[in-house]
Amino acid sequence: MHKHHRALGLASPRSTALRGIDIAAQRPVQPVTLTRPHAASRAARFFVEKFPGRSMYAVKANPSPDLLQILWDSGITHYDVASIAEVRLVAATLPEATLCFMHPVKAEEAIAEAYFEHGVRVFSLDSIEELEKIVAATKGAGDLTLCVRMRVSSDHSKLSLASKFGVGPGESKELLMATRQVADALGICFHVGSQAMSPEAYGNAMERVRAAIVEAGVTVDVIDVGGGFPSSYPGMEPPPLELYFATIHRAFESLPISYSAELWAEPGRALCAEYSSIIVRVEKRRGSELYINDGAYGALFDAAHIGWRFPVRLLREPDSNARDVEFSFYGPTCDDLDHMAGPFPLPADIGAGDYIEIGMLGAYGAAMRTAFNGFGSDQTVIVDDEPMTSLYLEQVEEQAPASNVVKL
Repeated sequence: MHKHHRALGLASPRSTALRGIDIAAQRPVQPVTLTRPHAASRAARFFVEKFPGRSMYAVKANPSPDLLQILWDSGITHYDVASIAEVRLVAATLPEATLCFMHPVKAEEAIAEAYFEHGVRVFSLDSIEELEKIVAATKGAGDLTLCVRMRVSSDHSKLSLASKFGVGPGESKELLMATRQVADALGICFHVGSQAMSPEAYGNAMERVRAAIVEAGVTVDVIDVGGGFPSSYPGMEPPPLELYFATIHRAFESLPISYSAELWAEPGRALCAEYSSIIVRVEKRRGSELYINDGAYGALFDAAHIGWRFPVRLLREPDSNARDVEFSFYGPTCDDLDHMAGPFPLPADIGAGDYIEIGMLGAYGAAMRTAFNGFGSDQTVIVDDEPMTSLYLEQVEEQAPASNVVKL
């Protein structure tokens, strides 16, 4: 981290309370990622303290070793890993963490390495073939927690995860019974889709879980409600997370499961979205189109390819008095697909040389970044101000040190 601060000409990374506008004042040539450890820590503590079960971080959302350490220090001890590369990363970064290999389709070699070299004992599956693969790769191990993934509706979510994985209603009986025979602990898991905008998504999914348990007549030891917990974006302001937790808890308590059954969740976006943002420079203006120095092949993949509207603000002192108008963005590459339609509301007098902060990029922004066309930057600065929007700000006074609360 320190080398990035020196690259921007800052004397000390933590000598003063830094804000996004302070970094823009240095007039960086390349995009700069701003990280907010206090925001990630606050989100983690929220889940640890309020979710009525075990919260394990979905590493794919942001695999930063720095972030992994922050979450660990804030009470997250279990990690949802979806590839052998993620297994190796978390094992090397957090040797005492519990790893859960929750991708339903894995290479046999990956299963064997995870089990024998990294101590992984939790695996998910959605077919008899995958069950047989796990048994073979672990040499018939008797200490496995195996979670059968069910396919559930993504109707309440902004991004569907309902088509690729999971056994459908009426298809799970044979797999649950076969898995029960070889598992030390049997689990059922599902994913309601990313950015679930209603707690009802989890209530409906739990009803499908209930039907599957009754049909199979098996004892279930783990219910894993997966991810999908939302963050706040323009036009996507979800209800309080406590309502999701309450819905899940009520449904879990009513399931016909083992008296000692555990409740798990796999938050990804909800733990890391507020962790980082990015500062970009406007290189050109063409009417209502702004050409910026990051884009679809960088941290703004979701803004381009699925039309995600991230919060934006002009970083200029003194503040602009111009009214906001709607802009779209073009990224720096030569590809027409490097386009983010928005709309992104910014002051009407914005122009080349101005700097924009694009917020809530902690989830999937860094994870999807490429170096296509030679563009990209790894300049990163820790800042102390608050994220541009938050579901956890009510936690600031009791959980975040006062020196970390610096409003723009």
